[in-house]
Amino acid sequence: MTFRVAAYGVCLDHDRVLLVRHLAESGETTWTLPGGGVEQGEDPVDAVTRELSEETGSDGVVERLLGVDSRVIPALVAHAGVEHQNIGVFYLVRVTGGRLRAELSGATVEPTWTPMSEVTYLRRSSLVDTGLALAQNLPATGHVTSTPVGGLIQH
Repeated sequence: MTFRVAAYGVCLDHDRVLLVRHLAESGETTWTLPGGGVEQGEDPVDAVTRELSEETGSDGVVERLLGVDSRVIPALVAHAGVEHQNIGVFYLVRVTGGRLRAELSGATVEPTWTPMSEVTYLRRSSLVDTGLALAQNLPATGHVTSTPVGGLIQH
């Protein structure tokens, strides 16, 4: 099993959420939250603002910790072909500046302020639903029920 700690930003603007489109090596695309792997020795708060800048061109400030999610991706659908555990640290992030643009040399493109009413119709990572549930419910435990995968919701 492989393992990764990642930090994700839930950036809200009234009835919109900032999403990015992830390009898989297979050519498939999935909408997801800005964020990614925490580098060795890096604080997750620093990781989420770094990833926001890299993936969207936006500057942001962390307003609060929303929660932590653990999910195991089965080997059949994991990128490396082996079971993978992702520990996601979710933050509410306020965008403070910058200019939306695609990641300069990465796998995310098309940063988009997406109306919340349209999210359910998108092919998206389960991370989107988890982050939005954390932001909407603000559970004291920092944990919400895992998002079921299937249909438009991907690992």
